[in-house]
Amino acid sequence: MMKLASGVFLAALLTSAAHAQTNAGEQKSDPNLPFTVTKVASFDLPWRIAFLPDGRMLVTEKVGRVDLVTPQGAKTEIGGVPPSYVEGQDGMLGVFLSPHYAIDHNVYLTYVAPGDYGGGVALGRGRLVLDGKQPRLDGFQVLWRQMPTGKGGQPGGQIAFSPDGKYLFLTLGDRQRFTPAQDPNQPVGKILRLTLDGKPAPGNPWAGKVGARTIPLIDPAADTEKAKAAPVVSTYTFPGPNLTPAETWTTGHRTPYGLAFAPDGQLWELEHGPRGGDRLNLIERGKNYGWPLVSYGINYDGVPIPSPDTRPDLAKAVIYWTPVIAPGNLMFYKGNLFPHWNGSALLSGLVSEAIVRVTFDGKGGATAVQRWSIGKRVRDIEEAPDGSLWMLQDADPGGLFHLTPK
Repeated sequence: MMKLASGVFLAALLTSAAHAQTNAGEQKSDPNLPFTVTKVASFDLPWRIAFLPDGRMLVTEKVGRVDLVTPQGAKTEIGGVPPSYVEGQDGMLGVFLSPHYAIDHNVYLTYVAPGDYGGGVALGRGRLVLDGKQPRLDGFQVLWRQMPTGKGGQPGGQIAFSPDGKYLFLTLGDRQRFTPAQDPNQPVGKILRLTLDGKPAPGNPWAGKVGARTIPLIDPAADTEKAKAAPVVSTYTFPGPNLTPAETWTTGHRTPYGLAFAPDGQLWELEHGPRGGDRLNLIERGKNYGWPLVSYGINYDGVPIPSPDTRPDLAKAVIYWTPVIAPGNLMFYKGNLFPHWNGSALLSGLVSEAIVRVTFDGKGGATAVQRWSIGKRVRDIEEAPDGSLWMLQDADPGGLFHLTPK
């Protein structure tokens, strides 16, 4: 069965088409900020914002909380939130409104759930109740769970709903384990396409395929070379069929923290490289994006990684950053307060402490056109219903900031 799944993955590799690649790592910051930055509230390692229709926000804190926040900064902790495994980059991650929120009031969470050993990324859903008492998620249920649990950060955990509202795409990082990102039997290092209930979506590249019943677990390795011979910590046997191949949309991702559909329906993903090589990828069905086989950067300890130019069968980035911006997220602006940005993507940067604006040509090309230094590690930037922008600072304590036109 492993040979069959691997063969199907190889067939997809051979269909990869190259996109132009541009290094935007040396882009200079524009000294003229086009917005005023106002601090509204403080949080403990805030991670993601989701706006309710009335302008209030749901804000996740990596330490395990989800808060209901008013535009004035008043915070109320949400009840019914599942426990998180908080360690390094792991913890409470994303919060996302159902595409049918007006009808079902469902809220999706991604987080690293505690396990017997370390933790595993989980996707869950509950109904948001705002009845004058403590706001809460009723009937929260886990829809998808990464097994086995284990050590390692870089969990991913970003969701994008398909434009028709029928499916969701879920990003999963490699958990610093490297080689499993190329193993079709393991979900780490992949983007999954699921139904809204967390099942394999029809029409996936390997729909109907199952993976190996038993898979190995390794701990994070020092670099891509050492990962190849990393000792097996334990093996995990699925209680039923291993549906990973049937769930998978793309493979070969490192730390996919940004995922969003452009107004033209194209899906874009943003991920961290190692020492160099952050990537903006156009996500296309069944493609392999190369990690850890290739990279625009090198390992943190200086061990080299082959260039993407050595593997024409693997999908290349459209934009890469060396030196890195260390991306937090990306979103597409659709509002009217910054009319010249309509259709652009805004990328948040951690190490770069910056926001980057990217434009698209609708043909698979993109250009980093502006970069603004904020002076804070920017974890997330999102658009409010009124078209203004809200930003989270990655710090403990971190902040929630409102960005309005000057």
